[in-house]
Amino acid sequence: MRVNNLLFSLLTATAVSSRSLFSGNQHALVDEPQHSVPGKNPLNFCADPKDYILTVDYVDLTPNPPVPGETLTIVGNGTFSKDIEPGATVFLQVKYGLITLIKQEADLCDNLGKIDLSCPLKEGVFTIKKEVDIPKQVPPGKYTVLADVNTVDKEKITCMESTVFFSR
Repeated sequence: MRVNNLLFSLLTATAVSSRSLFSGNQHALVDEPQHSVPGKNPLNFCADPKDYILTVDYVDLTPNPPVPGETLTIVGNGTFSKDIEPGATVFLQVKYGLITLIKQEADLCDNLGKIDLSCPLKEGVFTIKKEVDIPKQVPPGKYTVLADVNTVDKEKITCMESTVFFSR
């Protein structure tokens, strides 16, 4: 549960659907350009964030990258271009290597209490600071996290992904 809270905090704090490798007809695989989330973090937007409801100014993680057994401090700032009402959803997927640990869609507002927020999230500037204890027992390896956050009307609030490597 702690890992779930950590991942939810990290990605909801800045508030990621997997991209299709092909669209329409098959094409040669080409690396898509990365859209890095501003700040000191390992986060990328899923796509160009110009149409997202949340414009992220920065997200800073300390330590970056996260370290098992240490407290992760997340500081972020951004602006909502409109209110986020109840009914918004977050799709969260967490993989350990090729193994899917979490793949679920949840009500955003029901989970905001985990990061000391509540709905509705009002239009305007949004700032967050959250500390999360990372368990010392996190197995070493590659973790891939995807969070796709949408309004009740399926408008994109934000979509982010990250890959973090934990060593022994």
